[in-house]
Amino acid sequence: MAEHDTTSLLAERNVARAKTIDNLAIFGKPPLFNEKLHVGRPNLCDRDALFQRFNEILDRNWLTNAGPVVKEFERRIAALAGVKHCIAMCNATIALEIAIRALGMSGEVIVPSLSFVATAHALQWQQVTPVFCDVNPTTYTLDPAKVLNMITPRTTGIIGVHLWGRACQIDELQEIGKSHGLKILYDAAHAFGCTYKGIPIGRFGDAEVFSFHATKFLNTFEGGAVVTNNDELAAKVRLMKHFGFAGHDNVIFIATNGKMTEFSAAMGLTSLESMEEFREKNYQNYLQYQKELESIPGLHVLPYDVCEKNNYQYVVFSMDETITSLSRDCLIEILHAENIIARRYFSPGCHRMEPYRSYFPHAGLLLPETERIVQGLVTLPTGTAIGLSDIKGICDIIRLALTHGREIEQRLSSLK
Repeated sequence: MAEHDTTSLLAERNVARAKTIDNLAIFGKPPLFNEKLHVGRPNLCDRDALFQRFNEILDRNWLTNAGPVVKEFERRIAALAGVKHCIAMCNATIALEIAIRALGMSGEVIVPSLSFVATAHALQWQQVTPVFCDVNPTTYTLDPAKVLNMITPRTTGIIGVHLWGRACQIDELQEIGKSHGLKILYDAAHAFGCTYKGIPIGRFGDAEVFSFHATKFLNTFEGGAVVTNNDELAAKVRLMKHFGFAGHDNVIFIATNGKMTEFSAAMGLTSLESMEEFREKNYQNYLQYQKELESIPGLHVLPYDVCEKNNYQYVVFSMDETITSLSRDCLIEILHAENIIARRYFSPGCHRMEPYRSYFPHAGLLLPETERIVQGLVTLPTGTAIGLSDIKGICDIIRLALTHGREIEQRLSSLK
C-alpha cells in the first residue's frame, strides 16, 4: 500500500521547525499539513475486490438477514480468534449490550473507567450499574487486587478492557470470576488480531466483543461481533440480535435488531485479505514514532509486548508535565493547529462523564491511578494513511514544543 504523500510544505519547513517556535501554526503561521491527520483514519482495502463482492451481493439481492457473506465473515473471524462461534453485529456497542444481557448480568458490574464511554453505557443503558475500578499503573488495565475490593453482594460480573490491544491480566480476572461466581466479559474492541500468552484474544472469559468500526485495525464500515466457545450463550446471542426469531414467525425471546449487513461483511472480508499488510504498516509506524520520541525527557511511548502478536493500532504516549514544562492539553492544542489531530484517549475517565459524574461524584477518590494516568495521555495518528515522513514531521513538532514548553506557555498566556 502506497505511503501517504506529504505536502511540499512539510519538506520546506522541517529544518526551520527544528530551530524556532516562531513557525508554529498556533502563533499564526500556516499549518505543517494541508490536510488533517486523524487518529483512526480508515485502513482501506482493495477496491476492485470490494466492488466485486458488492456486485455479487446485488446480483443475489440478499442484503441482510444472515446472508452468505455475513456467514463467511463469521467463519473467518471465528477461525482467526480460535473460537467455535462468532456472531457478527451492526456495531460493537450493540454487541456489548446483547452479550451483557445474554450473560444475565444485572445489579453491579465492575469495569475500568479508563475506557471509551461505550463500555459503561452498554451497562447503564440496561439499568445495570457500572462500578468503576482502578487500573494497574503499568498495564493501564483493570487491577485484579482492586477488583476484589469492589465486589459486593450485588456484583454479577466483570468487564475487562484490552486497552489499545494490550491484554488485561486475564489469568487473575478469570480466577476472581471463578472463585466468586461472576461472569467475565472482555471488551476487545482494540484487540482483534492480538494474543495473550500466544493465545488469540477472543478465546477468554465467557465471551469477548470485537469492534470493526471504521477507525479500527480491521473495519466493516461499522460493525462488531461477539465471540465465544459457549454453545448455549452463542445460541442466545443469535436470537437476541434478530428479534428473538427461531424460524419463520416464531419469536421465543425478547430481543432487538443487531444484524450486520452483507455490504459491511464484504468490507470485512476484503479487509481481512489486507490484514497483515495493515499490521506491518502499523508496526513500522510504531517503530518510527518510538525512534523519534524515545529520547525526549518526560515522554514515554507505551510499549507493546514483543512476545505477543499485536495489531499496533494505537500509538500512545504519556507525558510528565513536571519534566516537560508544557501541559498535555497545550501540546494537543499545538498539534491541532498543525492539522495533527492527536487525541486525549481516554481522558477524562468515564467516571467524569455524564451521567456517571452525577451518579458517583466521589468515584475519583477510589481511582487514583486512573486520575493520574488520564492527565498525560496523547494518542497520535497512524495507520495506512500516515507515512514515515509524516511521522518525522509530527515528532519534530512535539520535540520543539516540549523543548520550549515554558516559553510557549508564556507566549500563549500573553495572547489571551
